[in-house]
Amino acid sequence: MFPSEGWHVIDVPELEKLPKPIAPRSQNLAPREVFPLHKHPWNQFVYATSGTLVVTVADSWYVITPEQAIWVPTGVMHTTGALNGAEFRNLYVEDVPGQDMPGECTVFAVTPLLRALIVELEAVSARQEDEAYLDQLISLTFLQLQRLPIQDFHLPWPESPMLQQVCQALHASPADSRSIEDWGRELGASPRTLARRFERELGISLREWRHRLRLFLALEWLCAGRSVTEIALDLGYASPSAFSYMFRQQMGCTPSEWRGG
Repeated sequence: MFPSEGWHVIDVPELEKLPKPIAPRSQNLAPREVFPLHKHPWNQFVYATSGTLVVTVADSWYVITPEQAIWVPTGVMHTTGALNGAEFRNLYVEDVPGQDMPGECTVFAVTPLLRALIVELEAVSARQEDEAYLDQLISLTFLQLQRLPIQDFHLPWPESPMLQQVCQALHASPADSRSIEDWGRELGASPRTLARRFERELGISLREWRHRLRLFLALEWLCAGRSVTEIALDLGYASPSAFSYMFRQQMGCTPSEWRGG
């Protein structure tokens, strides 16, 4: 599920085959540009050297910052969009024996070395370079991909109309603090039934889903240049310090430090 309102759909570039086992593809995405639902006959390492990406796969949203990337295996349907513009620096990766990469979509923390390798692969594609050097660069990139630490940061989205109503309302108004009991009364369902549906469809509680949503939106709004105080209040936090405490617990730094980095 991808929110179509306010997004501009752009074409997926055509590519019949990869010139090398790893091939870079770069594109600067404007704010709210998104590729339509599509798949590739190879793996994709979705990354941006600047800006924040949103990748959707099935019922999950993934927020991808410049410190992260997502591995999308061969044949998996997905979309990729830029929240506030991004320097999209993507790797297409051929399926090769002994690749030792996940068979499902996986978010990784990107190391400084891998970032440098991605930048160099892009630069090499624009100049004449010795084949032996390029092959060594690709081999080192493969090794780095296999060594990346895994992160678990995504926002699941429900399929049932009842839960979609809740999640859409919270996405439109993240400061909404209604409890599971409040939502149950509004939807004509018992709190127990509603809680079970959340756990069954999303694997997490309403409280945890709302917490993830607020962090998801915080990253988007920080990239848009909004003030920490404004973000804190719009997300429903009592004070900027309460918001900053949550952010540090999740991201390992304050909102200002994250944006400055």
